[in-house]
Amino acid sequence: MSHEIPAAVQRALDAIDAVDNDAFVAAFAADGYVNDWGREFRGHDRIRSWSDNELIGKRATFTDTQVTAPGNPLTILTQVGGEGFNGPSHFTFDVQGDALTSMTITA
Repeated sequence: MSHEIPAAVQRALDAIDAVDNDAFVAAFAADGYVNDWGREFRGHDRIRSWSDNELIGKRATFTDTQVTAPGNPLTILTQVGGEGFNGPSHFTFDVQGDALTSMTITA
């Protein structure tokens, strides 16, 4: 990726690569949320539960990742693999300070 990735986004991506749900959840602000194709999961407990069932718990992998919209919010396009959803997805991250306030997943 040639565009600068904010530290909070990089921490979340690194946590996915490391299959580390604690680190993934820690990248979010206390009131942050994940919007997974219209389903919203707000707060650390709900993000952890979602990730256990949909992302890190499914050993998701991201490959061919590229920044498609730099800035804040920042959007990446990646090929998702693993034991759950497989296919291309856009992930849009909003960062405030050193934490993610949201991660939105779309086609």
